[in-house]
Amino acid sequence: MDLPPSTTAFVLHFGEMGSRWGINRTVGQIYALLFLSDRPLPADEIAQSLGFSRSNVSMGLKELENWRLIKLQHLPGDRREHFTTPDDVWAIVRTLAEERRKREVDPTLTLLRDTLMQTPRSDAERHAHKRMESLHEVISLLTGWMDDVQKLPDERLVALLKLGGRVARVLEATDRFHEIVTRKPRRKAQEG
Repeated sequence: MDLPPSTTAFVLHFGEMGSRWGINRTVGQIYALLFLSDRPLPADEIAQSLGFSRSNVSMGLKELENWRLIKLQHLPGDRREHFTTPDDVWAIVRTLAEERRKREVDPTLTLLRDTLMQTPRSDAERHAHKRMESLHEVISLLTGWMDDVQKLPDERLVALLKLGGRVARVLEATDRFHEIVTRKPRRKAQEG
């Protein structure tokens, strides 16, 4: 790799992290290079910068295009295809969340829904059915929340994330207020 040391460190790290996130190390490194680049890059330059074969880069670019994480650009006077990432980091995060959901969460929800429509025939199946119902409920709640979060404008999403633990304190205050008004303690989630 003939890149500045900080760029090299980031590209290598992103490749390692990518392999932990379920993407090929090469794909992760290509994405990191494109993300840091101050201009769109053609495939041959990506291959040269990273020391990869042109075919490896082509396959990696196709995968990144399938994930909708890169954009194809044509530059005046250059017949090659150039690639870049979106400028908006939040757009990248949103796209990643959508694509991971399509590939990982939605198939699980479909399987759970289909399975839960079947009638359990034994105690073991009833036990498994109840466990799957609780998993389905949790995943449905999380995906519903993600849908709501995906619709938030960037500045609202940032504000929500900055709230952090303060959200829990607001919910606790709401519970205390409810207890004062109704003179009945609210049922805690972990007791259900």
